[in-house]
Amino acid sequence: MNKNIVENPELQENYAELCRLIAETTDENFLKDFFDCLFSPAERIDLARRWLLVKELKKGKAQREIAKKFNMSLCRITRGSKELHKENSAFQRMLEKL
Repeated sequence: MNKNIVENPELQENYAELCRLIAETTDENFLKDFFDCLFSPAERIDLARRWLLVKELKKGKAQREIAKKFNMSLCRITRGSKELHKENSAFQRMLEKL
């Protein structure tokens, strides 16, 4: 979790609340509208790109191939790869839902 969130109880509370509300939301169109309000277009693109790289890694694509194909930094891809390979990875659990 982001260091600023960890050190700020109010941010922790709001982050947890937001996660709970999103988890309770079953309406995909409503959630998309909410994300459209919450995130800027650039932030939504970044979010989609991060999810794309996780799926590409899961397919076994090489980090350099992903970087070149999607014009992404190796640093970002390496971070995604490390998260994907952690024990009990949230990325793995989310990918299982596909």
